[in-house]
Amino acid sequence: MARWHCEQVEGMDHIWPISTGGVKEHLRTHTGEKPYQCTHCDKAFSQKGNLIYHKEKHNREKLNRCSQCDKAFSQHNCLIRHIRTHTGEKPYHCSQCDKSSSQNISLIIHKRKHTGEKPYQCSQCYKAFSEKSSLIKHWRTHTGEKPYQCSQCDKAFSNNSSLIIHRRTHTGEKPYQCRQCVKLSQIIVIL
Repeated sequence: MARWHCEQVEGMDHIWPISTGGVKEHLRTHTGEKPYQCTHCDKAFSQKGNLIYHKEKHNREKLNRCSQCDKAFSQHNCLIRHIRTHTGEKPYHCSQCDKSSSQNISLIIHKRKHTGEKPYQCSQCYKAFSEKSSLIKHWRTHTGEKPYQCSQCDKAFSNNSSLIIHRRTHTGEKPYQCRQCVKLSQIIVIL
């Protein structure tokens, strides 16, 4: 079976069998093309399988509805997690400090601060990270990818937090106030 290697994600070692149509679906991650549209909401998907899974969520949401805010979830465990936002319950506790979390995965990631574990490594410069999302953000420093684009001026950013800060230049929003005076700022500045 012939295999294909994507040059746009060099170093991430993504290889697909050509015969599966996976190449075309993968290329959509670079182009942003999402030809599969949900008929129940405004979401669109690059892969047909993701649309099918998404449509099933609409059906399951009817079964898992929060009694406090009426928000619906496709999975019962997601509803349980959500209810904790109302109750403030944090059942997962770190054995090395007083950190508590409402989600087990958050505690697992937190514990890496104590152990120093960094299981996600960049294949280009070998820098290691404790979270996969940090590796993905870092990878963009090598590729130059900027997937977060301002809808008002088309300026693009490598991470969403930079886009949020940039949008404030258009809105004039200044959500942070100096603790020593009344001056407002668009970003937090730590002296």
